[in-house]
Amino acid sequence: MKIFYYIGLDIHKRTIAYCIKLQDGTIVRQGVVPAERKALRQWLLELSNPWIGAMEATIFTGWVYDFLKPHALALNVAHPEMLKAITAAKKKNDRCDAERIADLLRVGLLPECYMASEELRELRRILRYRNHIVRTAVKMKNKISDLLMEVGTSYSKKRLHGRKYFKELLERIEDVPPSVIELLKLSRANLEMFVVDAKLQIRHR
Repeated sequence: MKIFYYIGLDIHKRTIAYCIKLQDGTIVRQGVVPAERKALRQWLLELSNPWIGAMEATIFTGWVYDFLKPHALALNVAHPEMLKAITAAKKKNDRCDAERIADLLRVGLLPECYMASEELRELRRILRYRNHIVRTAVKMKNKISDLLMEVGTSYSKKRLHGRKYFKELLERIEDVPPSVIELLKLSRANLEMFVVDAKLQIRHR
C-alpha cells in the first residue's frame, strides 16, 4: 500500500516553511526552503512519496501554487481568515503554522477557498496595474491644477491637459517662481507617461 504525505506550507516573501506528515500525524520532516523556483525544484526531488499539499492564500501564493500543482496529487488553498479562526493559539511561528495546515489537511478540516485559474489571475493583475496607472494620472492632473491655482494663474479647465494648450500656457505664464514652471513640466511629463502606459495595457488585452 502506497503511503501518502500530507504537506502544509506556510509561504512568505523570502521563505517557505513546510511540514510533512503521515495520515496518523507522524512528522516525516519539517524545515524551511527559500521562496525560489530552484530551491523548490530541489525540494520536490527529495519527496519520495506521492503527496497532497495545502497553503494559506496570500499575495505570494499564486506562483508557488502554479509551480507545485503539477507535482501534487492535490493542492489546496486555505481561506486566511477562516484558518486564523480555527488555528488561533498563543504559540505561533512559521513552522507551527505549516504543521497546523498539514494537520487540518490530513483530517479533512482545511477551510478551502477558491483559487482562480492562472489566466484569470493574470488578467486581474493587469487590470489592477492599469487602475493604478489611471489613479496616478488623475493625481498628476490634480497636481497641475493645484500648482496653477497656488500662483494665481488662470486656465481653461477643459483644455488644460491638451498638449498644445499646455505648451502655450507655460509660454505665457508670468511672475511665478521658476520652481513652479519646472514642477509643471515634470508633472506634465509624468502624466504623459502614465497615459501612454494605460493605453498600452488596453492594447495588450
